[in-house]
Amino acid sequence: MLRYYEAQGLLQPGRHPNGYRDYSESDLNQVVTIRDLSRSGVPTRFIKIVLDRQSGQSGWSSTCDDILARMVTEQIDDLDTKIACLTTSRAALTQFLRETHANT
Repeated sequence: MLRYYEAQGLLQPGRHPNGYRDYSESDLNQVVTIRDLSRSGVPTRFIKIVLDRQSGQSGWSSTCDDILARMVTEQIDDLDTKIACLTTSRAALTQFLRETHANT
């Protein structure tokens, strides 16, 4: 996953003279953020924007904040939809188990 994060531009570890990656404490903290966002269903293209914003990358403006806010709102809506779907699935499976155990 670390190589994937690097290929996506989400992580840029230092390198030793032999080419091995050198992960700093900051890199490790960033990996935790990336992993948590990714596990929550946030796409890597969006994670990159969040990380750029956190790092204070130059060129960021209030217009960028507005765009990011819209993207975050859309992502939250997507997560709410997924949560509702998972909740429905869980309830159906729970009901199936109840009915199965009631018939045994």
